[in-house]
Amino acid sequence: MSSRWQDEVLADVASGVRISDQHIVERIRQAVLMQRLPPNTRLPEVALGEIFGVSRSVVRKALTRLASDHVITQQPNQVARVSAPSVEETREIFAARRLVEGEVVALLAADRAPGWSARLAELCEAEADAHARGDEPLRIEHSLALHHTLAEHSPNRILGAMLTDLILRTSIVIALYKHAGLASCYLEGDHPRLRDALMAGDSETARAAIHRHLDSLEGLLDLRPKAAQIDLAAIFGQPA
Repeated sequence: MSSRWQDEVLADVASGVRISDQHIVERIRQAVLMQRLPPNTRLPEVALGEIFGVSRSVVRKALTRLASDHVITQQPNQVARVSAPSVEETREIFAARRLVEGEVVALLAADRAPGWSARLAELCEAEADAHARGDEPLRIEHSLALHHTLAEHSPNRILGAMLTDLILRTSIVIALYKHAGLASCYLEGDHPRLRDALMAGDSETARAAIHRHLDSLEGLLDLRPKAAQIDLAAIFGQPA
C-alpha cells in the first residue's frame, strides 16, 4: 500500500472539510484500481462511515454510485462487496477491451495528434523505472495512467469512455485472478512497442500490439476464485 496514498486519505479526514459521497466514490474506485481493495472485500456502511467520518446516508449514496459503475455489488439485506466477476465474465471483459482498446489505438495512430505522445513516452519510462526499483504500487499507477491517456485522447469519445470503464473492470479481475505469488503483471517491452507503433502512425501494428499486451495479461490469470480478508481501516489509512 502506498504511504503517500494513506497520507492523502488521512489529510482529507483530518482537514475537517466536508467529505462527500463523490469523495468516497473516488477513494474506493482508486483503491480498487490500484488493487488495494481486492474483489469480494466487504464494505460495511457503518465501518466506512467511521473511516470517512460521515453518516451512513452519505456512504449509501457512494455505494449506490459505485454499484452502477460495476465497482461493487449490492444485494438486498447484504453487505456490499467489491465486484468479483466470474470466469466467464472475466473472459468477456478481456474480449471487450481488446475490441475497444484496439480500435482506440488504431484511431490514435491515424490521428497522430500531438497531445498524447510526450505523455506516453514519459509514462513508459516511469513504469520501467518503478519496476526496476521494485515499487509495484507506483508501477501499477503508471501503467493505469498510460491506458487512461489513450482513453482520454481517443478521437472517438464514446470509445474512450468505454475504455475507461473497461480499464477499471480489468483491474478488478486481475486483482481477483492473478496467480498467487506473482509480484507484478509487468510485461517488459509491451508499452514501448505500442508507443513506437503509435508514433509511427501504424494503426494495424498498434492494434496488434494492444491485442498482444491484453492476451499476455489474460494469460497471467489463474481463473480460480479467492476470498479476501481485508482490514478496511488499514486500507483507508486510519491509525490504530
